Amino acid sequence: RDLRLSIGDGTLYGVMVGSGESYLQAFVLAVGQNEVFAGLVATVPVMAGSLLQLVSPRAVRLLGSHKRWVVTCSLLQAACFVPLIAAACLGQISALSALVISSVYWGASLGTGPAWNTWQGTIIPRPLRAKFFAKRSRLCQATTLAGFLAGGFALEAGKTHGNHIEIFAVLFAVSCVCRILSSACLAFQSEPSPIPDDMRFLTLREQWRKFSRGPSGRLLLFAVAMQVGVYVAGPFFVPYMLKELGFNYTDYAILIGVSFVAKFVCLPWWGRLAHRTGAQRLLWIGAVGIIPLAGGWVVSSNYWWLLSLQLLAGAAWGAYELALVLLFFETIPENERTSLLTLYNVANSIALAAGSLIGAGLLKWVGISVAGYLTVFAASTLLRLLTMFLLRRMPTTTVLSAAVPVRPLSVRTSAESLDAPILPGLPDQTDP
Repeated sequence: RDLRLSIGDGTLYGVMVGSGESYLQAFVLAVGQNEVFAGLVATVPVMAGSLLQLVSPRAVRLLGSHKRWVVTCSLLQAACFVPLIAAACLGQISALSALVISSVYWGASLGTGPAWNTWQGTIIPRPLRAKFFAKRSRLCQATTLAGFLAGGFALEAGKTHGNHIEIFAVLFAVSCVCRILSSACLAFQSEPSPIPDDMRFLTLREQWRKFSRGPSGRLLLFAVAMQVGVYVAGPFFVPYMLKELGFNYTDYAILIGVSFVAKFVCLPWWGRLAHRTGAQRLLWIGAVGIIPLAGGWVVSSNYWWLLSLQLLAGAAWGAYELALVLLFFETIPENERTSLLTLYNVANSIALAAGSLIGAGLLKWVGISVAGYLTVFAASTLLRLLTMFLLRRMPTTTVLSAAVPVRPLSVRTSAESLDAPILPGLPDQTDP
């Protein structure tokens, strides 16, 4: 029963991600917000949300249950769509309202993750975890893609009839209902151990000490630097496509969907490669593949060229993100992974917000035009290249796992989608 309910939760959650938050940038552009703000609304709230999630360990202890905290956060996420539905019906939303709503949404999303990982680890039998979470992850990815593509097609149909703003209200309503049903699936699951006996709640200082020593510290520094470089450009692809290039919603959805598909199709192959040659080599492959992606948008705006670039982006990001998860979490004891995921989320989100602020400043300085966007993309490419000096200083680290199940948190342009590793699906290789 718990397995079926977990599958139901993941399936409904995927629809919410694909048709909801993933279209927030397009929505704020459609109701008249400027292009710089449309870029920042995809990143600054993630950082704010990552800071809000720091209350999670205390909230879990206060409630005496991981499940209660997860269900509470899940319902809060659903509630965040209500003001967005109202805004879409009115055809307007203030910049402050969009930021606050999105920040609460991301706080609930990221706050759920660590507690959900711990809870699921207590109800899914260890022998079943790898195959079960792989299956659940595939279903979640499929429904995320379906929700995203359906949203794009619906918006284009609405635009043809002059009512695409109202379609945003429908998409947000679908997301809200799906998250409520997902919350019901969570609520009906069992919780044999509200707070596992071997669970360790690490303080931020302890988390930092774990990450900052040895190879983990250098890896975190590299990952943060790469995120800054990537997100100088990352949030601004959407306004560039919809405003400067004039793409319709169908072309936009397909272009992003292609990278999403390429990423997850390649993951099993990357997992086998990591098993044969090591995660560190896979990290090099992914990093080298990521460097030229933003620069590719400078070369040409031809749709077929960008489609090919998106296929490469999906493959490269799949390798990079899998390698990072393997190197970060497989060398950490299982009972400490959940706490360390919190610090990982904070560092990651601060980096992407910092990168987007640099990109926004550069875009405003050069001017919101095609030339301005191309300057931002070129700067992002240069910063990505500079991170290779940090990667070269990484000591050799060996891990053995072949694959990692993930759950998508959002769909982003060049496949740098925000994904959360499903930690119970990882073996505890620190056991003697």
